[in-house]
Amino acid sequence: MTYKQRLAEYEKKKKQLIEEFALKIKDNKKIRLGKSTSNLFRHRKRNNSTINVREFNNVINVDVKNLIAEVEGMTTYEELVKETLKHGVMPTVVPELKSITLGGAVTGIGIESSSFKYGLVHETIKEMEILLSDGSTAVCAADNKHKDLFFGFPNSYGTLGYALKLKIKVIPVKKYVKLTHLKFTNAKDFFNKLQQLCRQKEIFDFIDGTIFNERELYITLGQFVDKAQFVSDYKYMNIYYRSIQKKNIDYLTISDYIWRWDPDWFWCSKHFGAQNMILRFLAGKWLLKSTSYWKIRAWNSKYKIGEKLGKILGSQKKESVVQDVEIPIENCEEFIAFFHKEIGIKPIWVCPVQAYDPDVIYDLYEMDSSKLYINFGFWDMVKTMQKKGHYNQRVENKVSELKGKKSLYSTSFYTKKEFWDLYNKKSYDNLKRKYDSRHGLSDLYDKCVMRK
Repeated sequence: MTYKQRLAEYEKKKKQLIEEFALKIKDNKKIRLGKSTSNLFRHRKRNNSTINVREFNNVINVDVKNLIAEVEGMTTYEELVKETLKHGVMPTVVPELKSITLGGAVTGIGIESSSFKYGLVHETIKEMEILLSDGSTAVCAADNKHKDLFFGFPNSYGTLGYALKLKIKVIPVKKYVKLTHLKFTNAKDFFNKLQQLCRQKEIFDFIDGTIFNERELYITLGQFVDKAQFVSDYKYMNIYYRSIQKKNIDYLTISDYIWRWDPDWFWCSKHFGAQNMILRFLAGKWLLKSTSYWKIRAWNSKYKIGEKLGKILGSQKKESVVQDVEIPIENCEEFIAFFHKEIGIKPIWVCPVQAYDPDVIYDLYEMDSSKLYINFGFWDMVKTMQKKGHYNQRVENKVSELKGKKSLYSTSFYTKKEFWDLYNKKSYDNLKRKYDSRHGLSDLYDKCVMRK
């Protein structure tokens, strides 16, 4: 199909969606999306009226000359990357899991190893067309009449509207990525070096890190190259995160680099038996991908199999601690010392991020644009004798104390006052009054914190 044909197809789908939407809002219920993927780790209320946006999943155009891609909101990054690489480019920031959608990464908070250079996913957006709760759409950009929605949409989690189409920045790629793994034995040296390296944006294309324990910390540097001395493959029997401890230098194709974390969901595949080499060999082609883990997790959540087995076996109660937090670099030593002592989950993913444009503020996820932040990602269970939420609340309190930010894709335990002190109630209320005047969408606190 030509660009004009794909755009016409989009307009046709949008018209049908608006007609469906008009019928749904007559009963005055809250509206939520009916879609095929979700990357949320928190409870979601299901009593809302659903609109089907599954078909908004196409790449409309890749403009290599101007380095812009025009993409529908429910397009997964797997499909987006597949299409952009055909043109020798990639999205400026690609979140680590194939199942994440472009719209989801913008209304939530998306990050990856190019974020030290280009910021969070929403900083790579040029324009969005957003479906509002009254059935109308608003095209918003940084310099038009809907710029307040453009800068207020990130971290709104679908409570201001739904992104149907976006224009995003892309960057040229080379065939391979050369990886250099640097080992450190203490947090002070690790964070000092990380800060130094992140200033060298002209040398490195990607920077992230892995903390295995207090004495084993790694920074991974990625650089585009045209030729590779050898090429590793972590899609089947080999596990990427284990290679970090074994190799100083490594090479991956650009596609395999982008999706290096997906086959083992970082290291969380251990919970699904996927690091058992026999099961991995037998079920690898189906099992080793984030979409499969989501299906298994959804099945377990529905039928409570793990919980029932735990009761039968008399296992100690556990609390799920699944979080991503951003901490200013000067406070990272204190945070990681606290985390090792109080939480104890290992490994931990580390990803540096700094604002791409120091003059821009995104109202619902404000960060100090002069600072380098470090994202800590930790996803596991902690044995507990404490009340529900104890360890998550300890993390939340420490993040606030250290002037950090926490993503809201997972369980939160904030009081209303705590939440709105952190996530800019004044700006949010102004946006709600303007863009959700009929109160057809959920409130951000209710959606991200409330469990009933």
